[in-house]
Amino acid sequence: TTGESGSMTASPKNRFAQIVYDPAATTCQSRPYAFHPMYSTSGEHTRVPWAAHSYNIAFSDEIGHFEYCDQVDATGVCIKDGVGDTDKTLAGDEDDFGCFPGTASTLYPITGCLGGDNDFDGPEYGLNWPGTLKKPVKDRRLHGTPIRFTTPLFNGFRQFERVAFETDLPRIEFDTKPPCNRTTGVGCVNPPAGSTFYPIFTAGRLGDDEDDGLCYWQLGGAHIPGTTHTFGGTSTAEYGPLLKLTYAVTATTTVSRFNDFRNILPHNPCRFLPEGD
Repeated sequence: TTGESGSMTASPKNRFAQIVYDPAATTCQSRPYAFHPMYSTSGEHTRVPWAAHSYNIAFSDEIGHFEYCDQVDATGVCIKDGVGDTDKTLAGDEDDFGCFPGTASTLYPITGCLGGDNDFDGPEYGLNWPGTLKKPVKDRRLHGTPIRFTTPLFNGFRQFERVAFETDLPRIEFDTKPPCNRTTGVGCVNPPAGSTFYPIFTAGRLGDDEDDGLCYWQLGGAHIPGTTHTFGGTSTAEYGPLLKLTYAVTATTTVSRFNDFRNILPHNPCRFLPEGD
């Protein structure tokens, strides 16, 4: 509401750090660390071989961990469904656990649950994101400003030539009707069943200068002011077709799963040009 904005570099100077791996420790220790791409190249085959996602150098935002609840018992289980909750299976679904009463907060007294919302009926799967309303004034009044970030660079100034969009919806679509069969791909859909909206990445600029090089990626809907690229304007168009990945089970056996939707662009539409370039 004050109109202030800012940015931060993920550097030791700004107190960014890594947790030191020590399973036997009784307290967590950290070491200063600068977060930046560690590789000068990345592509379809530079993936983490045990994860649902196929990406390497990436920005990721995990959603789906909040749902309203009207009453919570002493063990943190929802015993009275909140607005929007459609499963109606009290304490029978993952999203009915990890709940807190509104009295636990002194800032916003909202009763809700932090379990995984695998039936996609929580508020994060509705028209609650910036840019989901076509009228900018109304959208700004009802929604916050979007998460924005610039395209990563390597060696301080080098650009990546291509980008891709990816979502691991199939990996979490097991409470939908019908559930997603990750072996065959049947029932794996985008947007997910039960949702009203699924957020997308768009590219845009801040201010009126089209040549200042400040192209930003932003997360939300297709109507954020300043947007220059919507990549189809829907999650179906942006994230592309189902992707099958192969995982090692043993030294000699593998298994294949449909865990993601992925769309690789042949170029980088949001190149970042530092001052002087």
